[in-house]
Amino acid sequence: MHARVLDHLGTAICDGELAAGAVLSIDDLVERFQVSRSVIREVLRVLASMGLIETRRRVGIMIQPPEVWSVFDPQVIRWRLASGARMAQMRSITELRTAIEPHAAWLAAERIGDDEASELVGLAAKMWAAGKAGDEARFLSLDIEFHRRVLVASGNEMFAKLQLIVAEVLAGRHHYHLMPHHPHERALQLHTDVAHAIQRRDGDRARQAMVGIMEQGFAEMNFMWGRTADPDER
Repeated sequence: MHARVLDHLGTAICDGELAAGAVLSIDDLVERFQVSRSVIREVLRVLASMGLIETRRRVGIMIQPPEVWSVFDPQVIRWRLASGARMAQMRSITELRTAIEPHAAWLAAERIGDDEASELVGLAAKMWAAGKAGDEARFLSLDIEFHRRVLVASGNEMFAKLQLIVAEVLAGRHHYHLMPHHPHERALQLHTDVAHAIQRRDGDRARQAMVGIMEQGFAEMNFMWGRTADPDER
């Protein structure tokens, strides 16, 4: 019950159905969801921790504007991806990734161990095979793992923490059909280029190839969105 109510309210807030400034009450929520007050209070505690709501004395539970949300929280990202502002969320995360992941690849080329570098090359080969076979579930799993390893190999603990955000956006691309069934060969080649450049300790090439992955991914998302979105959403 807790998860159901949390997901419903979180999605409604992130989608604008519950707009900033709207006021809720515990009694109304109990009636609406037919759950106990303790469940509602726990849900509100979680939403407050994410910056989505604020409880004000003599006012009630007020919906907060997006600028105060915990936008790095994977759950908030998931809700925003489920909203009508999906592409805006994809765009902002891709811009973040473009700023961070190429530099992470550059650092990884300097700091990664030999065994880890070999495993990264092997992972890129598995991605190629899964992509060519059209095995979307396996490709997604490998893609998430590839980017996780590059972030971790950077040796920067703050970069490494971004792996959850990257996992959410990659999963979101697949879930909302913003990824081609068969990944473009250029995307597969670029992952291979990143892995080999890191293994060769060529930081500049690793960074350049990772930029290419970001650009290719955003081009694919724009293309797929243009094919599936309603005209008013484009």
